Amino acid sequence: MNNFKTLIEFFIDRKEQIYSLFLQHIQLTVLAVVISIAIGVPLGVLITRVRKLSGPVIGVANIMQSIPSLALLGFLIPLLGIGSKPAITMVVLYSLLPIVKNTFTGMENINAATLEAAEGIGLTKSQILIKIQLPLALPVIMSGIRISAVTAVGLMTIAAFIGAGGLGYLVFSGVQTVNSYMILAGAIPACLLALVLDFIIGRVEMLVIPDGIKVSSTRTKSKNKFIASKKFKLAAAILVVVIIGGSVFKSFVGNKKEIVIGSKNFNEQLVLGNILASLIENNTDYKVEKKLNLGGTSVVFNAIKSGDIDMYVEYTGTGLVDIMKQNVQGDQNKVYNMVSDYFKKNYGIDWLKPLGFNNTYALAVKQDLANRYNLNTISDLANVSKDLKLGSTMEFINRADGLIGLSKAYNLQFKSEKGIDGGLRYSALEDNSTQVIDAFSTDGLLQKFKLKLLKDDKSFFPPYYAVPIVREDTLKKYPELKPLLNKLEGVMDDETMQKLNYKVDNGEEAEKVANDFLKEKGLI
Repeated sequence: MNNFKTLIEFFIDRKEQIYSLFLQHIQLTVLAVVISIAIGVPLGVLITRVRKLSGPVIGVANIMQSIPSLALLGFLIPLLGIGSKPAITMVVLYSLLPIVKNTFTGMENINAATLEAAEGIGLTKSQILIKIQLPLALPVIMSGIRISAVTAVGLMTIAAFIGAGGLGYLVFSGVQTVNSYMILAGAIPACLLALVLDFIIGRVEMLVIPDGIKVSSTRTKSKNKFIASKKFKLAAAILVVVIIGGSVFKSFVGNKKEIVIGSKNFNEQLVLGNILASLIENNTDYKVEKKLNLGGTSVVFNAIKSGDIDMYVEYTGTGLVDIMKQNVQGDQNKVYNMVSDYFKKNYGIDWLKPLGFNNTYALAVKQDLANRYNLNTISDLANVSKDLKLGSTMEFINRADGLIGLSKAYNLQFKSEKGIDGGLRYSALEDNSTQVIDAFSTDGLLQKFKLKLLKDDKSFFPPYYAVPIVREDTLKKYPELKPLLNKLEGVMDDETMQKLNYKVDNGEEAEKVANDFLKEKGLI
């Protein structure tokens, strides 16, 4: 009962955010479904006319649906950038199969004698399609549309992964902060939306299917009244679709704000992204758009390269090893100079002044495990690693400055290595599914779960000083930006950043945490 009460309080406290994300989710989903219908139904009709295309078209649609959604999204980002375009395209590609297949099946199962009779009375092919085939196939076609629409609601949660918004933002944020209430705040409205959308399409189905092929009702109203009601409801449904679809289409085709700020998909980055945005909004007349929670390094870095975003906060070690593919270096100033020169020369991106904290990688364990094995350093861990399971982010597993290089440096041989989403790795550690996790030295969850960081006694990890990076063309266009953003130089140490992260982990909104920090420092 207490948990339910807390959930209600969470919904009330975040009602504006939930409402805004709910509307975004409706808009994105409806537009994706409308596009799917506009493509799928004509395609289904085409392959009934040109039978040799039916195998290849349905085969391609099957292949599209078999590709994991995140993988498909990954393929689309280099082509379409980030935001709503790749998200809607991904959902459309997934939604095509049931619509195309049901359109094809519905039209193929029409009695041949009916079509012959239509030809016999002189109807053209177009008339037969509009007056005979489509009406008779509508029950099957609408069934495919309902399946696609309900599936689209769930798939669209992934849109938040690339900055398109929607309820997935709450789900991903809840996973990262191990906050069940936040996950439910995204999941419950999504479930309700799926049910409502299914109901609405079911009502539309009853309106558009011809009376002659409906199951007859025991009680019927007068025909004229029914037709009038039918037309009114159908017009209302079309109007809703046009309004919602039109508003999203406007954002889908463009309308970019003047300065776009991005971030990766963990709490520290959300705080830092909001710090940049609030600093600019409160000290200039420039317009700002936030595309936060975009995913890992590759997603957000490709976004700034392509111009989808203008700036974000990167880490010196990540720039050196993960992007430049250089060997690990331990000297803080040398690493900064290397990444600054390389990014300017090769990408036209400026590294500004460091914020002051070093968010280096670390390995963490529960305190009782550290006491049992007397673990203080990573070298101590190496002696018992064969009996322990590692649960780390997938990015850490695949990075040269992560597990690949660390295992060689310390001869680590874990019993198993699992790639887990950022927040979930703390949950896995808590329930003993894993015993060791990767962490960042400024993670707020380290305090929340009272974990012990193991000392990097061989100094393997390079420095990861946080630095705002900005496109050169953006700095030229908005000359006030560089001196303004450089006011953040050295404003926070490791302990300060960990405290800010801890506030978000405990339920405070990243935007509020960022604003409170800037006010405390006299920057806004």
